[in-house]
Amino acid sequence: MSKSKQPKRIIGAKSDSNGRTTSVKLSGNKNYTPVKTAIKMTERGEIKGAHVVKPRCADPYLRTNPDGRVGNNIDTLSGDK
Repeated sequence: MSKSKQPKRIIGAKSDSNGRTTSVKLSGNKNYTPVKTAIKMTERGEIKGAHVVKPRCADPYLRTNPDGRVGNNIDTLSGDK
């Protein structure tokens, strides 16, 4: 990440009919970013306040870092909870 770019934050999310997050909206962006792209960005340190979970028997997924607030969790932002 270049020094001039500030890390983005997840401010919104969309999920499919099964409740799986498909895309996230990042601060400063008008459009949603596919979750696979957001996972790569998070691993590169381009998204602040989130981390990648890599279960043994499932695909990696994004989670917001715990902060005691429910309103900024990805499943809440997508309307699943």
